[in-house]
Amino acid sequence: MRKSLLFLILILVVNVYSNANIESSFSKDQLFALGSYYYPEQWDEVQWERDLKKMSEMGISFTHFAEFAWAMLEPEEGKFDFTWLDKAVNIAGKYGLKVILCTPSPTPPVWLSTNYPDVLIVNEYGMRLQHGRRQHASWSSDRYRKYVSRIVGLLAERYGNNPTVIGWQIDNEPGHYGALDYSENAQNKFRIWLENKYGNIDNLNRIWGNSFWSENYQNFGQIRLPNQQATPDKLVNPHAMLDMNRFMSDELASFINMQADILHGKINKNQWVTTNLIPVFNPADPVKMNKLDFTTYTRYLVTGHNSGIGEQGFRIGKPEDIGFSNDQFRNFIGNEFGVMELQPGQVNWGIFNPQPFPGAVRMWVYHVFAGGGKFVCNYRFRQPLRGSEQFHNGMILTDGVSLSPGGKEYVQIAKELKTLHKKYDESAVMPQSMAVRRTAILFDMNNYWEMEYQKVTFQWSTMGHVHKYYNKLKSIGAPVDVICEDKDFSDYPFLVAPAYQLLDSALVKRWEKYVANGGHLVLSCRTGLKNRENKLWEAPLGAPILGLCGIQSMFFDHMPDNLWGKITAPGGENFEWNNWADVIIPEDGTEVWAEYTDQFYKGNACVVHKKIGNGSVTYIGADTDDGKLERYVLERLYREAGVKTENLPYGIVKEWRDGFYIALNYTSESYDLNLPSNCEIIIGKSVLQPAEVTIWKEK
Repeated sequence: MRKSLLFLILILVVNVYSNANIESSFSKDQLFALGSYYYPEQWDEVQWERDLKKMSEMGISFTHFAEFAWAMLEPEEGKFDFTWLDKAVNIAGKYGLKVILCTPSPTPPVWLSTNYPDVLIVNEYGMRLQHGRRQHASWSSDRYRKYVSRIVGLLAERYGNNPTVIGWQIDNEPGHYGALDYSENAQNKFRIWLENKYGNIDNLNRIWGNSFWSENYQNFGQIRLPNQQATPDKLVNPHAMLDMNRFMSDELASFINMQADILHGKINKNQWVTTNLIPVFNPADPVKMNKLDFTTYTRYLVTGHNSGIGEQGFRIGKPEDIGFSNDQFRNFIGNEFGVMELQPGQVNWGIFNPQPFPGAVRMWVYHVFAGGGKFVCNYRFRQPLRGSEQFHNGMILTDGVSLSPGGKEYVQIAKELKTLHKKYDESAVMPQSMAVRRTAILFDMNNYWEMEYQKVTFQWSTMGHVHKYYNKLKSIGAPVDVICEDKDFSDYPFLVAPAYQLLDSALVKRWEKYVANGGHLVLSCRTGLKNRENKLWEAPLGAPILGLCGIQSMFFDHMPDNLWGKITAPGGENFEWNNWADVIIPEDGTEVWAEYTDQFYKGNACVVHKKIGNGSVTYIGADTDDGKLERYVLERLYREAGVKTENLPYGIVKEWRDGFYIALNYTSESYDLNLPSNCEIIIGKSVLQPAEVTIWKEK
């Protein structure tokens, strides 16, 4: 009990400290801040003052220096040059711009890469990565960590009390961009990690199931990081693969936390420390980066990777790319977030690189604002004339002075924020009509790692499944938090755990308590199939959750992609599936909300609902492509709980923040918001055009 109390006090102290740091630079009086990346080392020094002055005049309040500048800061080993950065920081301050400084760890200088090649990653083909680009150094290299620690410490000592510097970004999009590290540094650290976890080789052999295919090890020294390129069928032991992902996420978190400790030991209390992460990006697990003050994320929505919604959707993007990230990052350490990179226009690295739809850049910024973000920093201020990103738009075009379309939209936002600030009510409280449908989505990277490796069916997409539930919740007007297991479930009337495959008895007991106290729990297919170490239960499929859900037994089925199974609900609604279906035999007294109407299990349950006191558990067994079944079940659940919902089409986003209602249109068609007569429109119109924003207050 005493240890638990001390831990709680520590968490409270850390959160208070973190929030104090954030508020010191992004206060409620400012409401929302705009920033832009600038690279003084990439431009003629005579242009710095012109550029930073222009940035300030546009309404930008902070800029961002040095994450790729190690070679300029330490051109030779042990010889440092900070004079150019001193000058850039001073010019920024002269024009009222605050500065986020970055640690340069993603880009080691050539003297480090060539003199000490052991600091570099070795990829899955056994090739040591060469100097150039970024994210090519190993987090597991003690030598690399030593050099990183030195440059970070010197930067912190020099700028840790500079009033222009408000905070620090560690590294840049840490994650090796999908490259896996098979260097001897990583191999040795992996063996140590495994020995610390399992204690002895017999435990590892048992938990990894190494008697299968004669994979047993005699000692930890025989183990190498699992490499899919080194096996005939490219399928390695799934338990080893899960541990590798956990190990790599620990190595990355340790690398980030090491730098955070150095910074916190040298900077003043008004400067904060963060990093910018690509959301749901292997192997980054933000939960483990617990030395930061808060987290930020990176988002590029128009890169040719998805078609969006409607004819112009490829120019507008998908709402969940920002919405889900907002609702997830808001709930990490510090309970605050910002977006450190957001495209201000066309990019250069996509599958194809379309121009964003007019207004889309502005809409994305307001989406971050709507989700409770403290700031948006766009990447980048000027379009580069050299290097790998020559065709990546900035807020300023190639002539160095003319505003790009995205730059003009930022100027518009800066003016509009002043109008919003005049209407800001610090005491505003979320309306009860929205608060009663507050919903949490439970998400854990371990489930993501495991299911993405063992999809079981080629049609399975873990994030596609999770986003489906997220989008349906937003379409019924539910305020959503994406949370981890460390959060208090009782804060939410509704809790959804989509495809939560890895769990233990402690989590099931928490779910039972949540429901017994009146909460409404929704589980979906694949939930509870395995324990935390990726082992199927020596019991009926999904054994730990069967009693909770009122299920006697179940099995799962898949269909080919050209055939569709049929599902019917009691009211006559019909649905189709062909991806994944849990076929359910319910216990007596369990309500059946939908059943399969074909295949050899015709008449068996697809969706079951069990009331427990004032709470309930709903299990949705099928994963549908169009999400109509999932939406039907959610609407019925909220209705039976006495909670009124909304009916928004996919792509129309409605949020509430600080007394403001914000609506966004990601579709290619206009949409009539049907606003109440007592509302005051502050920005926009009641008919929302594609990529447009409307903000109003209700009296």
